[in-house]
Amino acid sequence: MGPMGTARKGHPLARTGNVGRRPSGEVQAALDVDGRARELRQYIERFPQASVLVLGDLILDHYVWGRVTRISPEAPVPVVHVESEEYKLGGAANVFNNIHALGGQADICGVVGSDDAGRCLLRELGLKRKGRGGVIIDPERPTTRKTRVVAHNQQVVRFDVERRHELTALYQRRIIRYVESRLRHLSCLVVSDYAKGVVTGPLMAELTRLAAERGVPILVDPKVEHFSFYKGVTVVTPNHLEATQAAGVRGDDDQAIVEAGTVIRQRLGCQAVLVTRGEKGMSLFEGDGVQWHIPTRARQVYDVTGAGDTVVGTLALALATGANLRDSALLANQAAGLVVGMVGTATVTGKQLGASLEHG
Repeated sequence: MGPMGTARKGHPLARTGNVGRRPSGEVQAALDVDGRARELRQYIERFPQASVLVLGDLILDHYVWGRVTRISPEAPVPVVHVESEEYKLGGAANVFNNIHALGGQADICGVVGSDDAGRCLLRELGLKRKGRGGVIIDPERPTTRKTRVVAHNQQVVRFDVERRHELTALYQRRIIRYVESRLRHLSCLVVSDYAKGVVTGPLMAELTRLAAERGVPILVDPKVEHFSFYKGVTVVTPNHLEATQAAGVRGDDDQAIVEAGTVIRQRLGCQAVLVTRGEKGMSLFEGDGVQWHIPTRARQVYDVTGAGDTVVGTLALALATGANLRDSALLANQAAGLVVGMVGTATVTGKQLGASLEHG
């Protein structure tokens, strides 16, 4: 792991003698949006002024909707009578979609294959010309596609088409050149890592260097196996399982999350770690051991698909428009509470987010 030391197997950020040590820090009272609606809405109103580049693994989410009428005579499996199909943006493409829905300006950088799924994804992105912008066509790999078969509002099965090997050095250089050409126009850079081959150690090292030179913050929605790539970024946004696994911490209670968040922030040298915790809300870890807990704003949870994309997209826009980390996390938590109440890969508009601050 280079400068981050030698990790224990399965613990990307662990070092002998440090894991298991209870961190010290100032635990603050819970953060909440109550009484802050007017101030937080001012940031939402400035979202159209923000320009964010989303880089990462582009995924096409394919939904097959139907109903089960019988069990197959060929095997003990349900027969789904297909009634409709739908394609949605997933992975980094969904972060891009979330930023647009919230009113921000977004650009996208990633890779698709030379196949029908890639062409569909480009159409869904609104990119009419092959390879337009930062989307690169790699004929040697398929476009990542996740197909979910849903019957009676229950997912029956999911199957994935993907190739997870790292991009060649040629394609990594093309991505770096594109990012470098865009940095002077950016308010923020988001890396959406789904471990499908786009995000590599050398790529992240170069992106971090370039962004630091330009003073552009980098936010990362991480993958456990890649935590060693993210040293020096501004914020990482793991979920609670990713955080504890990356830090080599057992359990998911409050103390485990405190330990994991503290270990990650110290090891990566980032400004903050925002851990998403499902029905328990979020925990924000800033410098000097300051920790904040944000209770969930979700009233009902129908589908958590893409909630992490909503979190990092909202966080990026808020930071880009001048909000501090705490207010940015509050807005991200509010947006996540709305999106999990929708079915499938969904987005929230700036208008919906602003209204929810008033009505809770």
